[in-house]
Amino acid sequence: MSEATSGPVNRAGRVAGKVAMVTGGASGIGRACGRLLAEQGAHVRLLDQNAADGAQAAEAMGSGVSFAALDVRDEDAWQAAIAAVVADHGGLDILINAAGIFMNGPEHNPESATLENWRAIHAVNMEGVFLGCKHAIVAMRDSTGRDSGGGSIVNISSVAGLRASSHAAAYGASKGGVRQYSKSVAQHCARRGYGIRCNSIHPGSIETPMGQHAMSGVAPTLEEGRERYKKGIPLKAIGEPDDIAYAALYLACSESKYVTGQELTVDGGIMMG
Repeated sequence: MSEATSGPVNRAGRVAGKVAMVTGGASGIGRACGRLLAEQGAHVRLLDQNAADGAQAAEAMGSGVSFAALDVRDEDAWQAAIAAVVADHGGLDILINAAGIFMNGPEHNPESATLENWRAIHAVNMEGVFLGCKHAIVAMRDSTGRDSGGGSIVNISSVAGLRASSHAAAYGASKGGVRQYSKSVAQHCARRGYGIRCNSIHPGSIETPMGQHAMSGVAPTLEEGRERYKKGIPLKAIGEPDDIAYAALYLACSESKYVTGQELTVDGGIMMG
């Protein structure tokens, strides 16, 4: 996928001067979110276990973007990563939790799934979000006075967290957990007057490495899998990472200052039926 966006970009600086952290920033949705936030004026720290691709992504995005390796399952690493961003930029305004892993197929249904795989998926998809939110809340709360508006946390879930996913039971359960936990974070912060908002985004089929893995699992070739997926999408198209990044930008900026505890579905119409 090209670094170029597929649609018009508002160059007005919708997050100008904000400080953002984006997990899963080496590729896919995380990379698209980081690039768009940077284009709109934010200081962005990409985070990923894939150090080589993460560093390359940051370099491609320009001087306003940096990279640091992070295992989202590691609480000490989370604390260090957030402390480094606060030390470098004076605070934290935006966290996009986009890191995730996916497993599907006959061995991942509720009858056959192993406890090992269940724990592996939840460690990244659910516990990684829990840890990011936990420590970002403190940093954002303590960043008041920076004209930050309190802060915004955007957790990338999935339509799999909104409907049955028997072929990927652990993945669906983890993404359902992200949806519910985002609401709990939003309520907690609102009740305490922190000014920190938290919302979840639920992508449908997106043209990312993870999305391609899912599509490849339902047909002999990726292209056949892509065509099979399209048949179940009312708009008859696979989404692009930018489709999710624009939604994240909206939730990250002040345009959504009255939006918290919500799920935004970006799926080509899949959940209409």
